[in-house]
Amino acid sequence: MDDAPLPTSLPGLVVLAVASAAAGAVNSVAGGGTILTFPVLAAILPPDPSRMVVANATSTIGLWPASAVAAWAYRGERTEQPAWVRWMILPSVVGGIVGTLLVLRLPPEWFEAAVPWLILSAAILFSAQPYVVRALQAGRSHPVGPSLPDGQPVAPVGPSLRDGQPVAEQRAYTACLLQFAVAVYGGYFGAGIGILMLAVLGLLGLGDIHRLNGVKNVLGTAINGVAAATFAAGSLSGAHDVSWPLAAVMAVAAMAGSLSASVIARRLPPAAVRRFVAILGFALAAYYLVRHFS
Repeated sequence: MDDAPLPTSLPGLVVLAVASAAAGAVNSVAGGGTILTFPVLAAILPPDPSRMVVANATSTIGLWPASAVAAWAYRGERTEQPAWVRWMILPSVVGGIVGTLLVLRLPPEWFEAAVPWLILSAAILFSAQPYVVRALQAGRSHPVGPSLPDGQPVAPVGPSLRDGQPVAEQRAYTACLLQFAVAVYGGYFGAGIGILMLAVLGLLGLGDIHRLNGVKNVLGTAINGVAAATFAAGSLSGAHDVSWPLAAVMAVAAMAGSLSASVIARRLPPAAVRRFVAILGFALAAYYLVRHFS
């Protein structure tokens, strides 16, 4: 199949570039940027029964480079993370592959109905994380550690045991299992995946919002990379279309937005960024609830 043609309207390209820059910025700090680019693509692509598929594939490919930029920008926030965090890459890739394959076999309505409630639950959990993690730590054999500037307790380190098993080992198993579930959802649908990952990572006590974003951006790059590669392969094999010119416009704009937001956000107080992420999470949930019930 031929690529979807580039729209001749310059205003359409400008709107897409602005939306992509904003999406890259939002994704680097929280997530949910797809809701900015997908409607624009759906509006400017030529009318066609497969327009939504083309918009989804083009948006995924166009925004992926911005994820890689954000992961690089936050590299300094990952230097003090536990060694087991690296293992979360594996369930991210495997889950992303599973989720992407499910696109070919399951109707999107299955996940669309659950999206608002998933994001709302993640936003509530993310908002309550400092208190939840502190309560969980209070019941462990080791004392509660100090709190970071945004109220998030520091993840404990050391050979602490629970039921004869190292706490770090238990946490690694839990983290990989939860991340696999998030990755499957991300590979299949992906709306609000950044908020979901921040909620999971925060529960694991991995630090303040900047440290959480350092890990989230790497895992998101892995999940979205699998989906982008699948869509690209499908386009090259003729399974579906991708508007490569539009994806190129998106990639450049999104990378610029991602890098700018990463620099600015890391200079802001962690508590302020955490509040922004929480507000964005509730806004995303409201958006998908309204869309679902309307």
